[in-house]
Amino acid sequence: MFRRLLPRLGCAFRGVFAAFRLDQAVAEHAVCAAAVVVAGIVLRVNLDEACLLALCIVAVVAAEMFNTAIEQLAKAVHPEQSPVVGSALDVAAGGVLVSSLGAAVVGSAIFGYRAGILLEWWK
Repeated sequence: MFRRLLPRLGCAFRGVFAAFRLDQAVAEHAVCAAAVVVAGIVLRVNLDEACLLALCIVAVVAAEMFNTAIEQLAKAVHPEQSPVVGSALDVAAGGVLVSSLGAAVVGSAIFGYRAGILLEWWK
């Protein structure tokens, strides 16, 4: 059972590195994730808020990686322009947009609340 764990982990890590290499958007999301972590430290988020922020980060990065995988698969299977493939790629990109907007809403709520506490807008 666990004999195949290390090779599987190797494939998974290769996939993570490939996503960074193949799509600049993955790296851009990583930079945004680092900014969220720094903002969380500066604004002193609590454990629950930190967990929500971490889930949002993971959801957005995973969505971007799935989008990158679909794009690469589409290029390999159907290299010429196709309306059906184009629609599938648009849906995948829409998934990234939805997860990013959701993360932005959660982050804005948490950071807005924390900034209000630090600036004594409410007590």
